[in-house]
Amino acid sequence: MPSTFMGIEIAKRGLDAHNLGLVTIGHNLSNASTDGYSRQRVQLGAMDPLYAPDMTREDTPGQIGQGVLVDRVERVRDELLDGRIVAESGNEGYWTTRDKYLLSLEDIQNEPSDSSVRTLMDRFWGSWQDLSQRPDDASARAAVVSKGEALAEGMRNRYQRLTELRSVLDGDVRGTVEQVNSLAKEIAGLNGQIVQSKAVGDSPNDLLDRRDLLVEKLGHLVPVTVDHRDSDEFMVHVNGLVLVQGKVARSLDMKGADAEGFAHPVWSDTGMPYDAKGGNLGALLGLRDGDVKKEVQTLDTLALSFTDLVNETHRAGYGLNGKTGIDFFTEYPAVNDVSGNYDLNGDGKFDSTMIYRMTGKNALDGQALVGFDGTMRLPGAKGVVKVDYHPTDTVADVVDRINVSGAEITARLDREGRLELRATASSASAVPGTTGTPAAAPDFVIRHVEDSGHFLVGYAGLLKSSGPAGAFDWGGANAANSLAVSTRDFAVAPLSHPSGWLQVNEEIKNDPGSIAAGFGENGKPAAPGDGTAAIAIAALRTKPVMVGSQRTFDDHFADAVARVGLEGERAQTASQTHDRIGKELRDLRQSNSGVNMDEELADMIKFQHGYAASAKFMSTMNDMLDTIINRMGV
Repeated sequence: MPSTFMGIEIAKRGLDAHNLGLVTIGHNLSNASTDGYSRQRVQLGAMDPLYAPDMTREDTPGQIGQGVLVDRVERVRDELLDGRIVAESGNEGYWTTRDKYLLSLEDIQNEPSDSSVRTLMDRFWGSWQDLSQRPDDASARAAVVSKGEALAEGMRNRYQRLTELRSVLDGDVRGTVEQVNSLAKEIAGLNGQIVQSKAVGDSPNDLLDRRDLLVEKLGHLVPVTVDHRDSDEFMVHVNGLVLVQGKVARSLDMKGADAEGFAHPVWSDTGMPYDAKGGNLGALLGLRDGDVKKEVQTLDTLALSFTDLVNETHRAGYGLNGKTGIDFFTEYPAVNDVSGNYDLNGDGKFDSTMIYRMTGKNALDGQALVGFDGTMRLPGAKGVVKVDYHPTDTVADVVDRINVSGAEITARLDREGRLELRATASSASAVPGTTGTPAAAPDFVIRHVEDSGHFLVGYAGLLKSSGPAGAFDWGGANAANSLAVSTRDFAVAPLSHPSGWLQVNEEIKNDPGSIAAGFGENGKPAAPGDGTAAIAIAALRTKPVMVGSQRTFDDHFADAVARVGLEGERAQTASQTHDRIGKELRDLRQSNSGVNMDEELADMIKFQHGYAASAKFMSTMNDMLDTIINRMGV
């Protein structure tokens, strides 16, 4: 038979269970606006009955129930949906960051506008055109100097803004790495607390919510996946590598600074490079070392090609004062040795040859047939680029083939018909003479020129001999000895980032009469009214002079504007798309896991009535016991 006091115990259990239900509802309501909170539910179950079905049980009609128990307090969460949200967070972080900074890049480019570099350069070409019509006019000469200074200042300003943007990106990279390390450490700490809580039978719902929120935040920074298979070893992977395993968190560090001081994230424990392919960190690295660096290189290519071409033409002309051989823009070499020899690894010995431009000694006809075959080997971003030529090719065909080969060299015939090779900005690595992590090859340095035939040798007059033995290679000192030309026919590499130091020659600014407007004849100064040199400089705007990979200056500007514009549009579209996907997923999670006020209030009424009923039952049992104890006396 059940105990006389059994009803009191059943009533107490009912009061405890419904009280916990009300407390849980209060916890839900108070955290309705808490970020990352999942609503919790009290799962009730009947307590085991008094008698088990065996041979020793009392002879009673059926099992006697013992009231209610709280089985567990669980949070409402969909792990599959959480995984989708974390994965999408990486895409959101990546494209939102790219969209933000590409807008800044478009603002720096500022095309088209009255103050853009293209507008300033158009005005510069126009001033030379005006000078060609009035070569003796002092005001026309002053205008050339003024437009040249304005253009130089415009390029310097753009370079400064680009470098400032790159520095901002570098600061964001470092800050993001610190955030990743901090979140990983906090997640590992929560893992330890969660395991301890589960070990004593608790349901650490709030700790689990906190961990999920941190994982989602981490997912915005780096592309992460989670592994729940071992409840004691919750794991977070980044690009397939473990970042957090249970209570252990790995970290990232910034090391391996390049020539410009920009370090790269590596795993602190192994020193292996972190391969960022998504998330906020991946976007920042892609922008810093990709998009913005490319814009700096593009601007440097423009500045160097422009300076070199204008100076080449200007040196050949004569000013009103009879002077010749003067550069219009100041050029600053990166090396002091006239042969381009340079100490790259800093050991006190020349170990490389830094040459930007080399020109053959023979005048060529662009429409003439080459008449023999061979293969040129030129430097490329991923190694040597082979360029074949055949007897039926014209000189122009070979020049075009070099320019479309992907080699980090451009070719053209100069004003005298001589073959000119110029280095471009480089994206190659593995610099000769360095150790450890391969560094980027320097910009505007010709690294290798070789010809198995005679096009670059006897025909163009650039190399002394054919084959590997006669090749020019920058990976050693005195490589200029392999050239068949004198030092006046090649130029050493410029100081890094020529767009940052471009300026008009002080001699020109002090005496505009030194501006070369005419070429003269037979080595004699230009006659009064001779504007042939000014016409030649103005014509550079549309001539196929090869500005990097583009044939003309106009092509260069069109390509630069289109590239940044298309990347910006792509980033904006992708950002909007992934934001929309992320919002839909989070809305779905909110409908499943978020706190619904109406539902909570309905459950509150249910538990309130249950509590009142249990209290009434307790009161009834109390009255019954009072009757037995106090009213059945003798």
